[in-house]
Amino acid sequence: MTENIVRETTKKKESPPENTWLELGKTMVTAVILAIGIRTFVAEARYIPSSSMEPTLQINDRLIIEKVSYRFRSPERGEIVVFNPTDALKAKNFHDAFIKRIIGLPGDEVKVSQGNVYVNGEMLEENYIAAPPSYEFGPVKVPEDQYLVLGDNRNNSYDSHYWGFVPRDKLLGRAFVRFWPVPRVGLLTDDPGQEPVEISPQASESPAIAPQTVPQGR
Repeated sequence: MTENIVRETTKKKESPPENTWLELGKTMVTAVILAIGIRTFVAEARYIPSSSMEPTLQINDRLIIEKVSYRFRSPERGEIVVFNPTDALKAKNFHDAFIKRIIGLPGDEVKVSQGNVYVNGEMLEENYIAAPPSYEFGPVKVPEDQYLVLGDNRNNSYDSHYWGFVPRDKLLGRAFVRFWPVPRVGLLTDDPGQEPVEISPQASESPAIAPQTVPQGR
């Protein structure tokens, strides 16, 4: 008996190519989601609009603010931090982020007297400041889960000696690297080790730190 095997061949239908604009839209949405995620949880760029952190940070310096380390450890004295306005600052109509150096940790007693800063009775050695502070302050005790912050340009900085402490939940992250200008690219530490620079002669400071994405007008 002879069997006839009938072989049917079917041509696979090819799906039509996706619209180019649709594919571009998907790519852009994915990129935006990734960028928002990175900026929210990992790091973001900021630039310096004021002289309050001179000589360590100069006007128009560009920084990377990392947001990961404080999820695993507590902030340390000497670190430069970016934070949202406290309630006291909001009451004075400040809405943008600030950048300062942590001086007092929770439970510390801080005093500024005769041009020096004292923490728990011991004078801090500060080779990063623009000039010794010309004001008297404290002693004050830093509350639990809060921090006392000062600008390196002590006599031209709107900081904790005016408006109080920074709650930990206001901290956005730690400034850890400067990527602009090129001659000063490098990591930021509590001991910058840089040569003195001329301090900007401005009468009043703009205390906030601006996002890299909107560098105009600050």
